[in-house]
Amino acid sequence: MTTRGVLYVHSAPRALCPHVEWAVAGVLGARVNLDWIRQPASPGTWRAEFSWQGDPGTGSKLASALRGWHLLRFEVTSEPCPTAEGERYSSTPELGIFHAVTGMHGDILIPEDRLRAALDRASRGESQLEAELAKLLGKPWDDELEPFRYAGEGAPVRWLHQVV
Repeated sequence: MTTRGVLYVHSAPRALCPHVEWAVAGVLGARVNLDWIRQPASPGTWRAEFSWQGDPGTGSKLASALRGWHLLRFEVTSEPCPTAEGERYSSTPELGIFHAVTGMHGDILIPEDRLRAALDRASRGESQLEAELAKLLGKPWDDELEPFRYAGEGAPVRWLHQVV
């Protein structure tokens, strides 16, 4: 069973670009040469994106391989398949990594225990319910990444199939 997804590197310093390619290649088991273009939303950084195909769990492996670099902004999506839900990972230097399970139409699916915990924190006055729900939906990450997404409209997407 395979799934597919997209890796969006929204911004990376030029010196980090080959390291990103090596990390992705290590996960996919194939040489990776990304088509890097300048990121107008953050002068001096570069962006790339490509589509991949692999075993369920490949999206989480890609996110794990990239999450340690503080200067990197990225997203990884993975489509649902018969054996696994879809996933979305977003990462920014300021916020760290966000993970969400997604359904067949791309909607974020929030587990019951996370909703209950958000309700509990709000009922104890530790936070506002609206802020808790925004975090569960990844709104802070979306807000920070939106200028980088917009700057990348029209960028090429490259398919890369995992070698098994």
